[in-house]
Amino acid sequence: MPTTPKDTARAVLEVAPLIMRTVRTEMRNAGVLNLSVPQFRTLGFVAHHPQTSLSAVAEHIGLALPSMSKLVDGLVELKLVLRQSHSDDRRRITLELTARGDALLQSARASTQNALAKRLSELSESERATVVRAMQILQPLFARGKSDVCKDKSAGRS
Repeated sequence: MPTTPKDTARAVLEVAPLIMRTVRTEMRNAGVLNLSVPQFRTLGFVAHHPQTSLSAVAEHIGLALPSMSKLVDGLVELKLVLRQSHSDDRRRITLELTARGDALLQSARASTQNALAKRLSELSESERATVVRAMQILQPLFARGKSDVCKDKSAGRS
């Protein structure tokens, strides 16, 4: 029986929140400064995009600019993120991880990854390989920006 895109979407919508609930629980259990998932994701984005803008982080996290600004204010206060003026344009603010922010991100990632590995150890080696392959397939699809998806759709209609 063929699997439709709607069937696939339904499966993702059912499982993704369960995975994120586990990630949130494990981060809380690890006691990593009570780091929330949006804070964790923000640190991760800033780590991969040094000197990024607040707008870029807000777009990635899916928060409005005022909410993102408040979240970043908290990370700056905790000395996890450095907010500074751009070298070429002083009106532009850039974000960078501090050494403390990087250490906390690595600690949060390691403890969460270990907890997920323990949970995933219940799967057979073949099932784990299937999960890894599925993630490899999904990653580039969801890493693309909105404009890329729209271009792909319009290109398919020509």
